[in-house]
Amino acid sequence: MRSVKSLIAAGAASLLSSAAFAADMPIMPPPPMAYAPPPVQQDFGGWYLRGDIGMTNTQGRLHVNAYDTLPAGATINHLGHSFDSGMVYGLGVGYQFNNWFRADITGEYRSKVSFNGTDFATFPTNPLADAYHGGYQAWVGLVNVYADLGTWWCLTPFIGAGVGAASIKTTAFSDVATFPSGSGLTGTFVADGATKTNLAWAVHAGVAYKVTNNFTVELAYRYLDMGTAKHGNGRSFDGTNTGPSSFEFRDLTSQDVKLGVRFALPCCDVPPPPPPPPLIRKG
Repeated sequence: MRSVKSLIAAGAASLLSSAAFAADMPIMPPPPMAYAPPPVQQDFGGWYLRGDIGMTNTQGRLHVNAYDTLPAGATINHLGHSFDSGMVYGLGVGYQFNNWFRADITGEYRSKVSFNGTDFATFPTNPLADAYHGGYQAWVGLVNVYADLGTWWCLTPFIGAGVGAASIKTTAFSDVATFPSGSGLTGTFVADGATKTNLAWAVHAGVAYKVTNNFTVELAYRYLDMGTAKHGNGRSFDGTNTGPSSFEFRDLTSQDVKLGVRFALPCCDVPPPPPPPPLIRKG
């Protein structure tokens, strides 16, 4: 009986000793939680290249300085004054500042478009009909800014404005004058082409589709104002009457529809931060 009691007493003493030792041991802190990096804010900034192709629709008016002053009772009717459609080809470089704002510098060539029209002038003595033929081509450079209005299903509508310069080169201009009554004579007046550079401005609207992170396609409308185009010296069909011509294309504007592409430059991408190192515990 005494041995059983001794065994019980020894066990109890051992348990008390273990408990006391455990109480004396320092409390280990809980293992650190795995590091969760802060959310990475996507950097929308970066350089991009762009290219555009489109159709032009020019509006403007032919001004004939010779008709600035008319005799009393004279009238002039303008018929069929219009420009043909043409093409526009453009390149540019820009910068996307954030997901709402970007800007670029563009240069473009506008192909030759023809002008045709007729004037019927009624004078007190003799009526006169003028048949006109001419045209122009142009180079346009613009600095543009755009506001991207949000993205839905990869589609981003945008608006923008631009300012720059337009260098307009007119082609040779001809005026075939016919006197329907009286003598029935027909005469031709021709004018050389000339180049004039004007202030140009534009407004843009369109929608962009992000095909990949580095490639975007956009369909855009643009209203472009290019100013006045002049012609060079003129002369009559017989070589006389040589001097400054009296023809100008005034208030030249164009409503353009363009298909464009933008390529983000991969050299300017900001790489994401590296992942945190794995948690290693000894143990």
